[in-house]
Amino acid sequence: MTAFIAALIFVVLAEMGDKTQLLGMAFATRFRWQTVMWGVFVATAANHLLAAAAGSYLTLIVPLGIIKVAAAVSFIGFGLWTIRGDQLSGEDQRYQFSPFWTVTIAFFMAEMGDKTQLATISLAVEYNSVINVWMGTTLGMMISNAFGIIVGIVMGKKIPERAIKWGSALIFIAFGAVGLYENLPEPLLTPLALTVGGLALLLLVGLVAWRNNKKTVLAPVREKQDSLDRNRMKM
Repeated sequence: MTAFIAALIFVVLAEMGDKTQLLGMAFATRFRWQTVMWGVFVATAANHLLAAAAGSYLTLIVPLGIIKVAAAVSFIGFGLWTIRGDQLSGEDQRYQFSPFWTVTIAFFMAEMGDKTQLATISLAVEYNSVINVWMGTTLGMMISNAFGIIVGIVMGKKIPERAIKWGSALIFIAFGAVGLYENLPEPLLTPLALTVGGLALLLLVGLVAWRNNKKTVLAPVREKQDSLDRNRMKM
């Protein structure tokens, strides 16, 4: 049960503002919300079952201590990825099938290499439980996408993305930091190493946040310049 709850919570947090949540919101403007949710369910169930099985298989061929350290580092990476944010790159327009299969295929492909898929692998390693992690991550995806559709489309309200994004990111980073502390060899955990590591992590978080803010500020300027360039080409 611990694996199921942990997997559910982590995927809900990881999905806030993620590309696949944005994809669900985009599809909800074109198709019935029931069709979108069924497509999300089928795609997630298939994708995350493969990811959980892969994570469990890793424990058979790689020493568990190494895997747990790698999983802890990956959670810090997920936190930084969350701060950086995601944007759609035409995924909602790429596939032309029936509404259900359009949503299903788009979600399955969008999840390949996405942080929720990688988180599923890491959680399967951490808890060594394929079924519980798979069920938890699948339900987490359904909850987060339902939240995005209801709040972003039906209720016509904006998700407080910045606050949710930072809350989710800090939880991921904290989980990863604790995992490193618990699984690194004790001789490496000197006061100097902990201080330097903590400062380096803070610097990395600040750098990612700064780059993300810079990208956000410059985006309207770039869009305006692109529009001017297109107009010149038409003339």
